[in-house]
Amino acid sequence: MKNFPLFIAEVSSNHDRDLGRCLAFVDAAAKAGCGAVKFQMFRIDELFAPEILERSETHRKRRSWELPDELLAPIAARCHELGVLFACTPFSLDAVERLAPHVDFYKVASYELTWPDLIRACAKTGKPVVLSTGMATLDEVEAAVAAAREAGCRDLKVLHCVSNYPTVPADANLAAIETLRKALGCPIGWSDHTVRPGVIQRAIHHWGAEVIEFHLDLDGKGAEYAAGHCWLPHEIASVIRDLRDSFEADGAPTKQASRDEIPERDWRADPSDGLRPFKHLRATWKP
Repeated sequence: MKNFPLFIAEVSSNHDRDLGRCLAFVDAAAKAGCGAVKFQMFRIDELFAPEILERSETHRKRRSWELPDELLAPIAARCHELGVLFACTPFSLDAVERLAPHVDFYKVASYELTWPDLIRACAKTGKPVVLSTGMATLDEVEAAVAAAREAGCRDLKVLHCVSNYPTVPADANLAAIETLRKALGCPIGWSDHTVRPGVIQRAIHHWGAEVIEFHLDLDGKGAEYAAGHCWLPHEIASVIRDLRDSFEADGAPTKQASRDEIPERDWRADPSDGLRPFKHLRATWKP
């Protein structure tokens, strides 16, 4: 469908390190109408500084959220079998290399937007890159975009994002989408943490968001669901279905009778006496 936004289902840490559950996420996202499914590739010891891990049991426990490397190939295969793109967010330079044989594009997280070496590493693979911009100033976003382009990225998308989990609609600041579009000259989207259909609809219909990323959970049992920023499959499927209906409703700019209206044209008021139908039909019409 022309100009319909790309919906990216972010599995994040809801996969429970289980291949069957990972594949169920792919199936659910494809059934809901998404064009891509995204996972995250991190190792806690490479994600946080040692002094943080030493002090924080909460951060150490996130090792249970790590995605095993051996799941990448079967997840990518299921995505491609169902006609959706497979993406992943690397959180280390090594992860960029490990993901390269499998992903269709890279997503750089908001928290890594200030790490130009990671952005350059993604760009140098020749694969498309999506940058998320939560918490960032325009100067920081422009610097990240410059790093990607200087490293050879030719397919770049940027997502306006608010890094609150969840985000209240009043904080979404969707008007920043237009600011980013004018400043960067590339497709701009919205990374949603509101779980509000109206916010996504506004981002697309009013602000022209070309990509929508959202967090998905299968059943309310994922590690991140309780925080309140994840959609369930039936919820996002309803949003995508309604949006598809709205895009189909645009039609053509010409004003003319539609195909289904043609039979009704002769049932309009005849200009000579104001009675229905036209006189030529009155003489021959039978109930």
